[in-house]
Amino acid sequence: MTPIPANRSTVALRAITCCLSIMALGLAATAEAQAPPAPAPAASAPPANTMGPQELVENSAKRMLAELDKNRPVYAKDPAKLDALVANVLLPNFDSEYSARLVLGQTWRTATPEQRKRFVDAFYHSLLRNYGTALLNFTADKFVILPYKGDPADTTATVRTEVKKSSGENVPVNFSLRKTESGWKAWDVVIEGISYVKSFRTDFGAEIQQKGLDEVINRLEADGKVRANGAAPGTGA
Repeated sequence: MTPIPANRSTVALRAITCCLSIMALGLAATAEAQAPPAPAPAASAPPANTMGPQELVENSAKRMLAELDKNRPVYAKDPAKLDALVANVLLPNFDSEYSARLVLGQTWRTATPEQRKRFVDAFYHSLLRNYGTALLNFTADKFVILPYKGDPADTTATVRTEVKKSSGENVPVNFSLRKTESGWKAWDVVIEGISYVKSFRTDFGAEIQQKGLDEVINRLEADGKVRANGAAPGTGA
Protein backbone atom coordinates (compact mmCIF):
# COMPACT_ATOMS: atom_id res chain seq x y z
CA MET A 1 0.00 0.00 0.00
CA THR A 2 1.23 3.53 -0.65
CA PRO A 3 2.68 4.67 2.69
CA ILE A 4 0.66 7.07 4.81
CA PRO A 5 2.54 9.04 7.50
CA ALA A 6 2.06 7.01 10.67
CA ASN A 7 2.27 7.70 14.36
CA ARG A 8 0.15 6.81 17.35
CA SER A 9 -2.48 9.42 16.53
CA THR A 10 -3.13 7.93 13.11
CA VAL A 11 -3.48 4.26 14.10
CA ALA A 12 -7.24 4.37 14.70
CA LEU A 13 -7.73 6.41 11.53
CA ARG A 14 -5.82 3.87 9.46
CA ALA A 15 -7.75 1.07 11.15
CA ILE A 16 -11.18 2.33 10.17
CA THR A 17 -10.19 3.27 6.64
CA CYS A 18 -8.36 -0.01 6.09
CA CYS A 19 -11.33 -2.02 7.30
CA LEU A 20 -13.74 0.01 5.18
CA SER A 21 -11.47 -0.23 2.18
CA ILE A 22 -11.25 -3.99 2.68
CA MET A 23 -14.95 -4.13 1.99
CA ALA A 24 -14.65 -1.69 -0.88
CA LEU A 25 -11.99 -3.83 -2.49
CA GLY A 26 -14.02 -6.99 -2.21
CA LEU A 27 -11.70 -8.52 0.34
CA ALA A 28 -14.39 -10.04 2.55
CA ALA A 29 -16.28 -11.97 -0.09
CA THR A 30 -15.44 -15.32 1.48
CA ALA A 31 -15.26 -14.17 5.09
CA GLU A 32 -19.03 -13.79 5.39
CA ALA A 33 -19.53 -17.48 4.66
CA GLN A 34 -16.74 -18.64 6.98
CA ALA A 35 -17.10 -16.40 10.04
CA PRO A 36 -19.63 -17.09 12.82
CA PRO A 37 -22.73 -14.88 12.87
CA ALA A 38 -22.24 -11.49 14.50
CA PRO A 39 -24.58 -10.21 17.22
CA ALA A 40 -27.45 -8.18 15.78
CA PRO A 41 -26.65 -4.44 15.65
CA ALA A 42 -28.63 -2.15 17.92
CA ALA A 43 -30.66 -0.76 15.00
CA SER A 44 -31.60 -2.60 11.83
CA ALA A 45 -30.94 -0.97 8.48
CA PRO A 46 -33.56 -0.01 5.90
CA PRO A 47 -33.27 -1.86 2.58
CA ALA A 48 -29.99 -0.81 0.97
CA ASN A 49 -31.58 -0.32 -2.46
CA THR A 50 -33.81 2.46 -1.04
CA MET A 51 -30.99 4.53 0.45
CA GLY A 52 -29.09 7.36 -1.21
CA PRO A 53 -25.28 7.43 -1.15
CA GLN A 54 -24.92 9.59 1.96
CA GLU A 55 -27.60 7.67 3.85
CA LEU A 56 -25.90 4.39 2.98
CA VAL A 57 -22.52 5.50 4.38
CA GLU A 58 -24.06 7.13 7.44
CA ASN A 59 -26.25 4.14 8.26
CA SER A 60 -23.37 1.67 7.92
CA ALA A 61 -21.07 3.76 10.10
CA LYS A 62 -23.69 4.27 12.81
CA ARG A 63 -24.55 0.57 12.97
CA MET A 64 -20.89 -0.41 13.12
CA LEU A 65 -20.00 2.11 15.82
CA ALA A 66 -23.13 1.42 17.89
CA GLU A 67 -22.35 -2.28 18.01
CA LEU A 68 -18.70 -1.63 18.91
CA ASP A 69 -19.79 0.68 21.74
CA LYS A 70 -22.23 -1.92 23.03
CA ASN A 71 -19.93 -4.95 22.97
CA ARG A 72 -16.36 -3.62 22.75
CA PRO A 73 -14.92 -6.06 25.36
CA VAL A 74 -16.46 -9.03 23.51
CA TYR A 75 -14.85 -8.06 20.22
CA ALA A 76 -11.53 -7.36 21.94
CA LYS A 77 -11.43 -10.95 23.19
CA ASP A 78 -12.67 -12.64 20.02
CA PRO A 79 -11.26 -11.42 16.66
CA ALA A 80 -13.59 -13.81 14.81
CA LYS A 81 -16.61 -11.91 16.09
CA LEU A 82 -15.11 -8.60 14.99
CA ASP A 83 -14.48 -10.19 11.59
CA ALA A 84 -18.12 -11.22 11.38
CA LEU A 85 -19.39 -7.80 12.48
CA VAL A 86 -17.43 -6.02 9.75
CA ALA A 87 -18.70 -8.52 7.17
CA ASN A 88 -22.34 -8.30 8.28
CA VAL A 89 -22.58 -4.51 8.53
CA LEU A 90 -20.26 -3.25 5.79
CA LEU A 91 -19.93 -5.97 3.17
CA PRO A 92 -23.48 -5.78 1.75
CA ASN A 93 -22.96 -2.11 0.89
CA PHE A 94 -19.81 -2.50 -1.21
CA ASP A 95 -19.39 -3.48 -4.84
CA SER A 96 -16.95 -6.31 -4.22
CA GLU A 97 -16.45 -7.68 -7.70
CA TYR A 98 -16.10 -4.27 -9.36
CA SER A 99 -13.41 -3.14 -6.93
CA ALA A 100 -11.51 -6.41 -6.96
CA ARG A 101 -11.33 -6.29 -10.76
CA LEU A 102 -9.87 -2.79 -10.56
CA VAL A 103 -7.28 -3.78 -7.98
CA LEU A 104 -5.95 -6.82 -9.81
CA GLY A 105 -6.50 -5.50 -13.35
CA GLN A 106 -5.16 -7.92 -15.95
CA THR A 107 -4.29 -10.40 -13.22
CA TRP A 108 -7.96 -10.67 -12.23
CA ARG A 109 -8.88 -11.59 -15.79
CA THR A 110 -6.26 -14.33 -15.98
CA ALA A 111 -6.64 -15.67 -12.42
CA THR A 112 -8.54 -18.88 -11.80
CA PRO A 113 -11.71 -18.82 -9.65
CA GLU A 114 -9.72 -20.52 -6.86
CA GLN A 115 -6.99 -17.88 -7.01
CA ARG A 116 -9.55 -15.08 -6.88
CA LYS A 117 -11.22 -16.63 -3.85
CA ARG A 118 -7.93 -17.22 -2.01
CA PHE A 119 -6.68 -13.70 -2.73
CA VAL A 120 -9.90 -12.08 -1.52
CA ASP A 121 -9.97 -14.08 1.71
CA ALA A 122 -6.23 -13.86 2.48
CA PHE A 123 -5.93 -10.10 2.01
CA TYR A 124 -9.03 -9.44 4.09
CA HIS A 125 -7.71 -11.42 7.05
CA SER A 126 -4.22 -9.99 6.69
CA LEU A 127 -5.51 -6.43 7.09
CA LEU A 128 -7.90 -7.31 9.89
CA ARG A 129 -5.04 -8.99 11.75
CA ASN A 130 -2.97 -5.81 11.49
CA TYR A 131 -5.66 -3.21 12.15
CA GLY A 132 -8.49 -4.96 14.02
CA THR A 133 -7.29 -4.06 17.50
CA ALA A 134 -6.98 -0.38 16.63
CA LEU A 135 -10.47 -0.43 15.11
CA LEU A 136 -11.79 -1.27 18.57
CA ASN A 137 -10.55 2.13 19.77
CA PHE A 138 -12.50 4.03 17.10
CA THR A 139 -15.53 5.93 18.45
CA ALA A 140 -18.43 7.87 16.93
CA ASP A 141 -17.12 11.26 18.07
CA LYS A 142 -14.13 10.85 15.73
CA PHE A 143 -16.23 10.40 12.58
CA VAL A 144 -18.27 13.16 10.88
CA ILE A 145 -20.21 12.92 7.60
CA LEU A 146 -20.25 16.20 5.67
CA PRO A 147 -23.29 17.51 3.72
CA TYR A 148 -23.81 15.72 0.42
CA LYS A 149 -23.48 17.91 -2.69
CA GLY A 150 -24.28 15.40 -5.42
CA ASP A 151 -27.12 15.36 -7.94
CA PRO A 152 -29.81 12.75 -7.11
CA ALA A 153 -29.89 11.80 -10.80
CA ASP A 154 -26.17 10.91 -10.90
CA THR A 155 -25.02 7.30 -11.15
CA THR A 156 -21.73 7.98 -9.33
CA ALA A 157 -21.21 9.83 -6.06
CA THR A 158 -18.62 10.91 -3.52
CA VAL A 159 -19.59 11.02 0.15
CA ARG A 160 -17.24 13.26 2.08
CA THR A 161 -16.39 12.55 5.71
CA GLU A 162 -13.82 13.65 8.26
CA VAL A 163 -12.01 11.61 10.86
CA LYS A 164 -10.59 13.39 13.90
CA LYS A 165 -7.15 12.29 15.05
CA SER A 166 -6.12 12.44 18.70
CA SER A 167 -4.20 15.64 17.88
CA GLY A 168 -7.51 17.29 16.98
CA GLU A 169 -6.69 17.45 13.27
CA ASN A 170 -9.54 16.56 10.90
CA VAL A 171 -8.52 14.27 8.06
CA PRO A 172 -10.65 14.00 4.89
CA VAL A 173 -11.88 10.48 4.14
CA ASN A 174 -14.06 10.23 1.03
CA PHE A 175 -16.08 7.27 -0.19
CA SER A 176 -16.61 6.63 -3.91
CA LEU A 177 -19.93 5.00 -4.81
CA ARG A 178 -21.71 3.83 -7.94
CA LYS A 179 -25.36 3.09 -8.58
CA THR A 180 -26.07 -0.58 -9.36
CA GLU A 181 -29.21 -2.61 -10.02
CA SER A 182 -29.41 -3.36 -6.30
CA GLY A 183 -28.83 0.22 -5.17
CA TRP A 184 -25.83 2.37 -4.30
CA LYS A 185 -22.58 0.53 -3.59
CA ALA A 186 -19.24 1.91 -2.38
CA TRP A 187 -16.12 0.77 -4.20
CA ASP A 188 -13.22 2.93 -2.97
CA VAL A 189 -12.01 4.88 0.05
CA VAL A 190 -9.81 7.96 -0.45
CA ILE A 191 -7.91 9.16 2.61
CA GLU A 192 -5.94 12.40 2.44
CA GLY A 193 -6.13 12.19 -1.35
CA ILE A 194 -4.85 8.60 -1.53
CA SER A 195 -7.12 6.08 -3.25
CA TYR A 196 -6.88 2.65 -1.70
CA VAL A 197 -7.93 0.98 -4.95
CA LYS A 198 -5.09 2.68 -6.83
CA SER A 199 -2.59 2.06 -4.02
CA PHE A 200 -3.35 -1.63 -3.82
CA ARG A 201 -3.34 -1.95 -7.60
CA THR A 202 0.13 -0.40 -7.82
CA ASP A 203 1.63 -2.41 -4.98
CA PHE A 204 0.13 -5.76 -5.89
CA GLY A 205 0.86 -5.26 -9.57
CA ALA A 206 4.58 -4.88 -8.86
CA GLU A 207 4.71 -7.79 -6.45
CA ILE A 208 2.73 -10.10 -8.71
CA GLN A 209 4.98 -9.24 -11.64
CA GLN A 210 8.05 -10.18 -9.60
CA LYS A 211 6.78 -13.23 -7.72
CA GLY A 212 3.56 -14.39 -9.32
CA LEU A 213 0.02 -14.38 -7.93
CA ASP A 214 0.35 -17.63 -6.00
CA GLU A 215 3.37 -16.35 -4.04
CA VAL A 216 1.52 -13.15 -3.14
CA ILE A 217 -1.48 -15.16 -1.96
CA ASN A 218 0.77 -17.44 0.13
CA ARG A 219 2.34 -14.41 1.82
CA LEU A 220 -1.03 -12.86 2.61
CA GLU A 221 -2.32 -16.15 4.01
CA ALA A 222 0.69 -16.33 6.33
CA ASP A 223 0.26 -12.69 7.36
CA GLY A 224 -3.39 -13.21 8.18
CA LYS A 225 -3.14 -16.28 10.37
CA VAL A 226 -4.49 -15.72 13.87
CA ARG A 227 -4.36 -18.14 16.77
CA ALA A 228 -7.52 -19.13 18.57
CA ASN A 229 -6.74 -16.63 21.37
CA GLY A 230 -6.44 -13.81 18.83
CA ALA A 231 -2.65 -13.45 18.98
CA ALA A 232 -0.75 -12.96 15.76
CA PRO A 233 1.92 -15.49 14.88
CA GLY A 234 5.25 -14.77 16.47
CA THR A 235 3.93 -12.59 19.28
CA GLY A 236 4.48 -15.23 21.91
CA ALA A 237 1.07 -14.54 23.39
